[in-house]
Formats: sequence, structure tokens, C-alpha cells
Amino acid sequence: MKVLLVCSSGGHLAQLMALRPWWSQHQRHWVTFDTADAVSKLDGESVSWAHHPTTRNVKNLVLNTGLAVRTMARERPDVVVTTGAAVAVPFVWLHRPFGAASVYLEVFDRIETRTLTGRLCRPATDLFLVQWPEQQSLVRGSVLLGGVW
Repeated sequence: MKVLLVCSSGGHLAQLMALRPWWSQHQRHWVTFDTADAVSKLDGESVSWAHHPTTRNVKNLVLNTGLAVRTMARERPDVVVTTGAAVAVPFVWLHRPFGAASVYLEVFDRIETRTLTGRLCRPATDLFLVQWPEQQSLVRGSVLLGGVW
């Protein structure tokens, strides 16, 4: 299986790194920001660097949408897996024309409210995972995975 892992750097990347026992068994490509923590954590991995900042930045949304199209066409993943944040939106919304499934893992530290990226991605996500029972009550159709930490 070929996996496309998409996330912001920092905590979002750390949560996907916690899934290493799963993703290390698959062919993979990453999309994240070119920051010091991402560069060090993803040394030796196949990576496309996304444009940031993404919060309320229309120019970078457009650039990352183009990156999503190019990356999906080149990599042809079977599944897109993301923890957010905003960089994930174009990848989640564009996965179907490329024959991929999508999995969104809501972040560990948002228990009582939904994230903006989760709200934006939910309608286009094939599987929406949460880490707390309280999160499951906030997102219709979500599946409780439990903590990945």
C-alpha cells in the first residue's frame, strides 16, 4: 500500500510520527512544512514541502492546492492520512479523483471543540478518527481510535 501522510509540522507531525509502527510498513510520501523539526524527523523520507503559513492565507491555499494535484498525480497513493492542519484541506478534498481513500485523525489536544480543519475536511473524509470519547460526540460518524501517544 502507498500512503501519503499530510500534516503541518510541530504537534501535527508528532502525532503522525507516533503511528510509525503502522506507516513504516508501507511505501510512503510526506507533505509538510520545511521547518527544523520536520527536516530532522523526516530525514531519509520522501517529502514534498508545502507552503506556509496556511491560516487564513489564500495565496498559500492556492499554492498547496496545486501541490496537492501534482503530488497526488505523481505519487498515486492508495490512502491519504492526515492530522491537519490547514495544509490537509486540498489533499483531502482532491483524493477521490486520484483513486485514493482518506483518513483524518483529529488531534489529541482538542477534546471539547472541533478543529477548523476537521470541520472543513469531514465532508470529504472517508474515515474520521478521534482519540477521545468526548470528540466522538462532536463529530457525526467518527470512529474512536484512542490515543496514539
